[in-house]
Amino acid sequence: MMKAIGLMSGTSLDGLDIAYCSIEGNYTDTKVKLLQYGESRMPMVLKEEIQKACDIHQSDVAAICSLNFKLGQWFGDSTSSFMKENHICSRDVDYIASHGQTVYHIPEKTEEYERSTLQIGEPAEIALRTGCMVISNFRTMDMAAGGEGAPLVPYADYILYRSAEKTRVLLNIGGISNVTYLPRNAEEKDVFAFDTGPGNMMIDEAMRHFYHKEYDEDGNTAERGNVNSSLLKELMDMSYVRMNPPKSTGRELYGKQKVEELLQKYAEVSAEDAVCTFTEYTAASIAENVKLFLCPKGIPAEIIAAGGGAHNRVLLERLQEDLPEARVMKQEDMGFSSDAKEAIAFVILGNETLHRHYSNMISATGASKRVILGNITPKPMLK
Repeated sequence: MMKAIGLMSGTSLDGLDIAYCSIEGNYTDTKVKLLQYGESRMPMVLKEEIQKACDIHQSDVAAICSLNFKLGQWFGDSTSSFMKENHICSRDVDYIASHGQTVYHIPEKTEEYERSTLQIGEPAEIALRTGCMVISNFRTMDMAAGGEGAPLVPYADYILYRSAEKTRVLLNIGGISNVTYLPRNAEEKDVFAFDTGPGNMMIDEAMRHFYHKEYDEDGNTAERGNVNSSLLKELMDMSYVRMNPPKSTGRELYGKQKVEELLQKYAEVSAEDAVCTFTEYTAASIAENVKLFLCPKGIPAEIIAAGGGAHNRVLLERLQEDLPEARVMKQEDMGFSSDAKEAIAFVILGNETLHRHYSNMISATGASKRVILGNITPKPMLK
């Protein structure tokens, strides 16, 4: 049995999820248990730097170069503090698996740019500050094999949530929403996964714009507003939602720049109505993807939500209204943690790396072959 830490910093930019787990076996024999969980809130200065780095009009190579190390230092210090608070020594950690912070993702080749992806948060800084081996940069090998490099969590979903009795959809609502479809008695070839579109990202940007708050707690602001039909129609007319999978997206499509453009165009829409409409769009875009691409394969019995959006009561209520034939539930309804799910997934992916076993789900990413993911930064030589 090994013990490991998973780190996840997502597109919502709210903070770093840290999961300390025990893990043994690999692939379908994997057994993983969450031992401790913590969160480190992202400093505002880092959040602002990431937002600039993700904006093609504000970014520059020096800023990204510097930010890579700044994030690595913050990841490392946050993890070191978590370890101290929970009395975890470096010798009690076989590895740290870090997703890193995505600053840009180009899933398809264009005339100007090659298919590529960039996650930063220098693993050498994490290794030096924690005294642990670090596994990072999980997306790139899948992309080299012709995949989109995302989503990666479906591999862990398949291992942990497949059922002989029920067809399930694992829904993660972070900055971006993504789904993993697990039909009853699923085999690996049956798994289907992709990004559906925005999760909390557009809601959070509207909350920052109008209220200087980081998110809509429990959906209370959305609940006071009304859906603006014109804004919702423009959002639903965006091509991504109905694009055939495999597909992945991020801040480059649904981030601050897009939200600011829409809020300027629809300046007459009130703050509460804007938040309400973005919330409705998140629910409607998830539901539309489920209806178009998953229901024809078999209507799911359960849609199990995780991520920050799982705490948005109004969002889940709207989703349940849009998908009445499925039970919309949370990880907590199954005895798990909505917040820790993705960090645990990277513990599993790191474990596969060390076992020299593939961990990309080619039915989800579109890769031409199964490949071993992740780069290993050895444990530093410390006195």
